[in-house]
Amino acid sequence: MWGASFIFLRVLAPVLGAATTAGVRVGLGGLAFLPYFAVVRFRPRWRAHWVVYAVVAVFNVAAPMLLFSYAAVHIPAFYSVTINSSTPLFGTLLSAAFLAQRLTARGIAGLVLGMVGVALITGGGAAVQGSPVFWASIAACLAASALYALSGVYVKRFAPHVDPIGTAGCSQLLAGLILLPFWVVDVPHVEPTARIVLSMAALAVLCTTVGFLLYFRLVRDVGPARAMMVALLTPLFGVVWGGLFLGEAPTTSAAAGCLLVIVSAGLVLVRTGTPVPVGVPGRR
Repeated sequence: MWGASFIFLRVLAPVLGAATTAGVRVGLGGLAFLPYFAVVRFRPRWRAHWVVYAVVAVFNVAAPMLLFSYAAVHIPAFYSVTINSSTPLFGTLLSAAFLAQRLTARGIAGLVLGMVGVALITGGGAAVQGSPVFWASIAACLAASALYALSGVYVKRFAPHVDPIGTAGCSQLLAGLILLPFWVVDVPHVEPTARIVLSMAALAVLCTTVGFLLYFRLVRDVGPARAMMVALLTPLFGVVWGGLFLGEAPTTSAAAGCLLVIVSAGLVLVRTGTPVPVGVPGRR
């Protein structure tokens, strides 16, 4: 699901624009949580937790999804989905800075390897389509990944008591309200074809609502560090879906960089000691 989200973004964003794609995705995804809340009889406790919901809405939902939607307008999905898997690397650095978690030699090696991998990915893409917009899109993906990690650090430090289901659903509802003005003032004049409608429905409900619920179920059952191991699979599925449905084929350099990013994230995540806090994947 999370690997496929970048494929749907690549279909929608060039047609609808970044703001509309992100806003409608988050809005529909948030609304889909409401019947789930009713079924499980969940009480969000807005008055007690609205600050946490708002912070996560900005840094883990609205901003990253807007940035990834912007990137999807300009670059193939392969780049976005691969750079997204660097979130644990940012989580390691931010944990060392704000949670006093010691950087191990293995973690440092993973960080270095990850930077080399990103350099190969962007270098391979620049050789084919280098332009200011390409580099801005790469920067947007990196910024979104860093924001996911920052949000995870915030939740771990300031909101470990908040129900993760409420964090996922309520933050999406707020993010939908935050993004509403950005896309309502610039609604594209596009015919709502079946391809657009079905892609948006899949992106919002399947990749976002259901994806968030599955992720937080994993967090509850196996912990955040192990749950984030799925990030190592998203580039693989992103490449498969991109090749099957969009005809995308990464360059040799970019493919090698993808492999390095996956290995580097594995070095950071598969280790002993305190788990690395991570954010919610938006990709999803």
